[in-house]
Order: sequence, then structure tokens, then C-alpha cells
Amino acid sequence: MQVNNANLKTLYVAFNAAFKAGLGQAESQYGQIATTVPSTTAAEEYGWLGQLPGLREWLGDRVVHAIGNHGYTIKNKPFELTVGVPRTAIEDDQYGVYTPLMQEMGRAVEVHPDQLVFGLLKDGRTALCYDGQPFFSAGHKVLNEKGKEVSVSNVSDDAGAGPSWYILETRRALKPLIFQNRKNPNFVSLTGETDEGVFNRAQYVYGVDARRNAGFGFWQLAHASNKPLTAESLKEAILAMETQTGDHGRPLGISPNILVVPKALRFVAKKLMEAELVAEPGVGVVTNDVMGALDSLVADWL
Repeated sequence: MQVNNANLKTLYVAFNAAFKAGLGQAESQYGQIATTVPSTTAAEEYGWLGQLPGLREWLGDRVVHAIGNHGYTIKNKPFELTVGVPRTAIEDDQYGVYTPLMQEMGRAVEVHPDQLVFGLLKDGRTALCYDGQPFFSAGHKVLNEKGKEVSVSNVSDDAGAGPSWYILETRRALKPLIFQNRKNPNFVSLTGETDEGVFNRAQYVYGVDARRNAGFGFWQLAHASNKPLTAESLKEAILAMETQTGDHGRPLGISPNILVVPKALRFVAKKLMEAELVAEPGVGVVTNDVMGALDSLVADWL
């Protein structure tokens, strides 16, 4: 191919089309557990995360909940992916071999929110949420019926430290995790003769950039465990979520609806959710009373 502006523009159109085709090659999973929040600034403040709303009887003046009690900020981060195509590859009509690479770039962009969201879920035992505690912690604080501060746990770990699995409530307006999007991916190129890469290295550069990040929502909507995934351990986690109360003993009405597992637990989770009978250690074969209790999600990025 003769290298000129017209042909380079045509090549950009072809590479951009391949990039967009790659965007549809991967099935995103993050939307099942994270609420997408558009962002218009460098960071977004989620001070209201300290309150799960509930009505009270109106006696006297209204009670204004202190939305600013918790300072939780998700800062947008820049991300990029860039590849170089040698000038000689274009001159020798070998640019076609780079089309699959542009498709893979599109696929990488498509799964990037999954990588952020599930990576944060995986780090939930150390990464902090709005109350200053790790998202999965035994040290979350609430006020009991007498107004005394007590600790509440949303993690049930075992010394065995097996693969972690998670149950989540995802049917509320705010899911347990947040995907914050500041700038959609933008496919660009540097192909001018005076561009640094072309001038110094005879290399045309194609890349994509975006600004985004992930963060935590309400810790009450999630529970983590590394115990062996059995009917009993699952019932224990479900009960822990469903019996949670907010400040002053107010029931939260939380009911988990999804079981998230890594690929190492794919078949264990499938059997647990679909089998009528299961084997319980030390008991034998029993009726599986958690069959169909939750939807299961095998996460690629756990």
C-alpha cells in the first residue's frame, strides 16, 4: 500500500471497525453486581452511603438523616491501551495481520469494567468502604435497640482458607458495588509524518483511553465466605444477611439473590443450585433445601 493521508485514513476506519467489532465479543458481567454511575468530575463523593433509607412515624418535626456523616470518594483513574504498527507492514500490505489485534483491543476494553469490579470484590477483605472498615469485615458498626454501638459482620471465613464465594442482593437501586464512568473509551491514532513515533521509529500508533473506577456500595448487601461451599454454609450466609438490622434494630429487609463464585467453584455451585439431593459431611445424602434459592454467576475475574 502506498503510504499517504488518504490510505492512512482508510486504514484507520478499518482498524476502528475492527476495534468496535471486538467490543461485542465479550459478555460483560459487572452490570449484574454493580450500579453504573456517570461521573462529570475527577471524583464523586458518596457521603449518603451511611444511610439505608426507611420510613418512620411522623411525630413532631421531621428527622433529617445526616447524609454527610460518611465521607466516601471514588476517584476516576485514567486507563490506556496502545499498539504500534510498523510503517513497513503498511508499505508491504501486511496490515491485515493487525486487524485481529485491534479486535482484541476492543475486547479488552469491553471486559475492563469486569476487571475493575470483580477485582475490587476479590479485595473486599482489605479494601475499605464508606465506614472506614474493609468491605467484608466483622467490625462494621451499628446502633442496637438500646442505642449502643455494636459490631456486625458480613464475612464468615474458615481457617481452611478455601476459594472465596459471595452472596449479594442486587435488586436495589444501588447494587453492592459501583462502576463509575467518567469518559467512554476513545479510539485514536498517531499517523502524521511529524508525529514522534512515526518520525523516530517509523511506527504508526493506535490506542484507546478511558477514565473510570470502581467502588463499594452498601456493605449490608454482600456477604463473603471461604468456607467449603455446602448447603449448610450457604444457609448460614443467607441467614446472616436476612437477619441484619440497621440502627436501633430496624429490619433492613435484605434478601440475597445471587451467588458469585470463581471458576474453581463452578461445578460445586451448579450442583448446589440445581441438584435435588446433596451429600452433607457426617450426615449423608439429604434433600437440598437451597436448590434454586439463588442465581449463580461464575465470574471470570475472581
